[in-house]
Amino acid sequence: MNRGPVVIEVTRGPVVESRHEGIAAVVKADGTVVESWGDIDAAILPRSANKPIQAMAFVESGAVERFGLGDEHIALSCASHSGETRHVETVRAWLAKVGLSEADLECGTHAPRLQTSIEALARANTLPTPAFNNCSGKHSGFLTTAVQYGEPTKGYIKYDHPVQRRLRETMSELCGLDANSLPHGTDGCGIPTLATPLRSLAHAMASMADPSRLSSRRADAANRIRKAMNAEPFMVAGSGRFCTRINEAAPGVIQVKTGAEGVFCGMLPTLGLGVALKVWDGAGRAAEVAMAALLDHLGVLPAGQRDEVLHPPIKNVVGLLVGEMRPAKSWLG
Repeated sequence: MNRGPVVIEVTRGPVVESRHEGIAAVVKADGTVVESWGDIDAAILPRSANKPIQAMAFVESGAVERFGLGDEHIALSCASHSGETRHVETVRAWLAKVGLSEADLECGTHAPRLQTSIEALARANTLPTPAFNNCSGKHSGFLTTAVQYGEPTKGYIKYDHPVQRRLRETMSELCGLDANSLPHGTDGCGIPTLATPLRSLAHAMASMADPSRLSSRRADAANRIRKAMNAEPFMVAGSGRFCTRINEAAPGVIQVKTGAEGVFCGMLPTLGLGVALKVWDGAGRAAEVAMAALLDHLGVLPAGQRDEVLHPPIKNVVGLLVGEMRPAKSWLG
């Protein structure tokens, strides 16, 4: 069933001040579209929302066993983390395990997400390093896979590097299309980001949620990634983050992952479904509410999270409640 677009409203007092519109798809592992809103054949750049897919080759490679890695590393390979102390220290220790260091990361660096972390760096008179990059866990997974297969680590972010070719092979199977034919841009962390029809992105999430059609090795990797995202939700995002809260509250039921520019993906293994959405103006705040609304619509949103994530408050600088965000009635009723 295809309906009108996703619509998220932002209120101030009794007035709807802003509206964010987008597209969303709910898909089965066989590619059947269960529900959709807007043009789900539109190609979107998944950004970091498809990191669980990008982690598949790392887990399949056998590197987790070889280097004594665990759920925290698998979760971190799927992460857009906040650059908190545990994230950074785990990345550094991980790279040391495989004989590498931060100098091998090609993701660049940026300030950590939380003001407290920025202030801690300032007090220590220290600048952030590549381990602080929100994608450093994913890049550590790329590097580890290259080491496992005896491939060059330098240039692992380039389109033609074996690491990136392997990712496109995985994308092709999970999405049900030829990922090598997709147009691509350059992601914030330097790797190629493939312009993927939203329907196909949701199909990939469904393939991981219900991997019964995959090879045993690939199915095992999907199961381990989902388990790790629930077991180590902090590693997937960080303190107070939407992904952390939802993945922690619904083990075995929900695994969600955000991406830049208003993209969100989710795996729902108990329902055998994959979910993907894109808010067209790129608003991450709206994408979170939209994902919460879809999870609620599908009957899996944890009750304890419902009010906070479906109707997050809008406060002014003195802490006064001045409005809220909410799904528009014109969308889901």
